[in-house]
Parts: sequence; C-alpha cells; structure tokens
Amino acid sequence: MSELNCRHFTGYKPCGLSENCTPQCSQRSLVKTRILVVHLEALGAVLRTTSILPAIVRKYPGAHITWVTQKPADQLLKNNPLIDRILTTERDDLLTLGALSFDVAFCVDKSLKASGVLKLTTSKQVFGFVVNKNGVIVPANIQAEELWQLGLSNHKKFFVNKKPETQLLVEAFNLGPFQRDPYVLGLDENEQQHVRHRRLEWSSNSEVIVGINTGCSPTIPYKKFTVEFHRHLISRMLDFPKIKIVLLGGPEDTERNSQIAYKLPVVNSLTTRGLRDGLCSVAACDLIITGDSLGMHMGIALKKWVVAWFGPTCAHEIDFYQRGEAILTRSSCSPCWRRSCHKNPMCYDLVAIDDLMQAVAKGINCLTSSSKPLLSGTSFLASP
Repeated sequence: MSELNCRHFTGYKPCGLSENCTPQCSQRSLVKTRILVVHLEALGAVLRTTSILPAIVRKYPGAHITWVTQKPADQLLKNNPLIDRILTTERDDLLTLGALSFDVAFCVDKSLKASGVLKLTTSKQVFGFVVNKNGVIVPANIQAEELWQLGLSNHKKFFVNKKPETQLLVEAFNLGPFQRDPYVLGLDENEQQHVRHRRLEWSSNSEVIVGINTGCSPTIPYKKFTVEFHRHLISRMLDFPKIKIVLLGGPEDTERNSQIAYKLPVVNSLTTRGLRDGLCSVAACDLIITGDSLGMHMGIALKKWVVAWFGPTCAHEIDFYQRGEAILTRSSCSPCWRRSCHKNPMCYDLVAIDDLMQAVAKGINCLTSSSKPLLSGTSFLASP
C-alpha cells in the first residue's frame, strides 16, 4: 500500500527518490501539519519573511509548507529547503490552491488580495491578517494586534517601535520565543558554479569585491542615490587598497549603471538575466552598498557585509545579523514612507558620504581579518 501521507507522494508518478512507494521506503517523510503562507509582495519583504520558516518548523514538526506569492517573487523562493510547494497568483496555480486544504495558514500581507487568496482554500486556523464582513483588514489573532497597530500609526511605526520586522512577524504569528532566525535562501549547484566563475572573472587577485546596488523599486523611488552621488562615492572608494567595485541592479538600472560606470574602473554587471542571476551576482560579492531595497535583502540573505542607507524608510525594522550597518540620512523629516516628494534637498542628498566610507572600511576590515574565506560556504543557506 502506498504511503499517502508522505510529503513526496504525488499520486500519479514516482517521486524520484525511490522506485517503490511503500511504508518501508527509506525516503518516507510523513506530514503532520499542512501549512499555508500567503505573502504576495514586495520582493524584498517576501525574502525577509523566509526568516519565519525555521520558527514554523520548530512549532509544527513534520510541517508541509505551501507558499503563495506573486510573480516574480516566486523566483526568490525557488530551491528553498523548507518550502514544499510554491504557488503564484496565476490562474492555474490558484486552481491548484482551490484543491487543497490546510491545518494552519499565515497571511502576511495586510491586503484584500491576500485575503482573497485565503478565500480560495480552507484552513482550520489562520494567523496574521484577514478581511472582516465590512471589507476591512483586521488581525486574525490577538498576537497580530501589535503589528496591525503599527501600520495604523506613523508615530508608533517611526519612533516607538524598536523591533525588527523579523521579530514582529514571529510574534504576530504566535510562533514561540523569537530566536532571531536568518533568512532562508538556497542556490543550487549550477548557481553556485556561476558564483565561483563570476568571482574569478571579477577579481583575479583576491580583492574584496564590493557590490553597489544602484537601484530600487518604483514604489518609493527615493531609496536610491543620484548618478552623480554614485560616481563621487566610487571615486572616494578607489582609495581603498585591493578592492574591486561591481555595479549591481535590475533591468531598469541598465542605462543608469552605464552612466555611473562611464570612465571609472568598475565592473558593470549584467542586469537583464532575472532575479536568480541577480542573486548569483550578489553572492559573488563580499560587501554590498545599497539603499533599503531588494538588493539589501539579498545581501542579508546571502550573509554579506551590508552597508545600507535609509531615507524614507525605517532602519530599525532591518536586522543585519551583525554583518553590516545602517546609515541614516540627516534629513529632519525621515522616515516618512512617502511615495512622492519634491523637497530640496532630498533625503538622499543628506546622506553623509564619510559615514558610508567608514561603514565600508569597517566591513572590509572585518572581512579581511576574518579567518573565514570571503566567499560564504558551499550551501549558500543564510545563517547568523
């Protein structure tokens, strides 16, 4: 008799781990709790929320985890060792979701769309956020009240709260004592090979590879420096011995990076090959300079030394795990979370370049004085 409750059982073909599906199979892994995570956006936030996975597994041993997100965030979850099934909001995936049921669901997004995804399936227990009969987002459980209230008060969010978002999520989902679990991110062997080749291509003399993530999402476009500021920063950084500077970014940064790189001795990395290739580029670096963006979360997930500057957003919400520093703008109106602003000077104009240089120097010193190799280990799974 086949083992119907094995996490590898498909019901229509061999799982690929064993030739015979029986209770005696050495690869058998029985599912005790079926878990749903709904987190649709934004990209960096989805990557950060992978930090709740170890806590879920501790509270629910034998958990089978399904994660629903929007494209292209699913690419950031690919190869994750703690996620059993990744679904998107595409039609076919939502049809699949409608065939499933769960013991526990965690809804991260405070949005009607995410609550709509929950409505397509059944869950015995829901943590996080749901929509009430009036179409209003409310906490699904009492522990989520604090995180809900922070979203309703700029004063509490900006000045009262001192907890990182990773802690707020664990507490909101009632996942036990906060243990400061890392992001969980996996690169497969082919991707790890790309990382090794990229390092050799960029740095043949064992320099410290400093990646500068130059862009950000269009949601809050003020989380990136000007072209002129980037060029000035690079010119200053060229005084550091034995470093190689690489420009990072997405397709929207291609032309801008060319302007930044003009007549400067930097590597202008390819920016049009997708998120997984972007992860490889970040993984090939030792130190990342970035705004509060996806590039920052990639650097944290891949255990890089991260120097991140903050203007519109809240630095205290980010945990660098003792591998980086936050540089705050000197603008008096920060943080604000505004999506539109026309002040002069802007918050990015009021980031002190000397503060950035000191944080980069500290990171280089930590990296070069460490007995560990600059390139993180072979598993590429984030850990403190």
